[in-house]
Amino acid sequence: MPTERRNPLRSKWFLPLFSVFLGGLIFAAQAIGGDPGGGAVSFGILALFGLALLLGGRSETIRGLRGDGRDERFAKMDLHATAIAGTAVITAIIIAFLVEIAQGKDGMPYAWLGAIGGLTYVAAIVVFRLRS
Repeated sequence: MPTERRNPLRSKWFLPLFSVFLGGLIFAAQAIGGDPGGGAVSFGILALFGLALLLGGRSETIRGLRGDGRDERFAKMDLHATAIAGTAVITAIIIAFLVEIAQGKDGMPYAWLGAIGGLTYVAAIVVFRLRS
């Protein structure tokens, strides 16, 4: 009998541990940048978020966010939420770019982010079109 392999990204431990890991990276970056106190606050926020995810196991929403309670319904909600979040980020990048150039700056960090988003979108459309 074949054994069923579990996706580690759907473990109840993945997102909480990733939150702590990310908090550690942010702490290190802020400490290197001369703000270890701010890094400690950032780490604390992400560690508390990870702990809340780990301890909120009875909540369907938290289980869906963590990945261990996902079903087709939650996958559809996740897809829609990701699209809304992407639209918000792209809108913010466009606005930030316009503000930068209106202030006489070059706006290049935002131009690069916008280009990455736009090119990724076009590439995804091409790939999905070729697959269908």
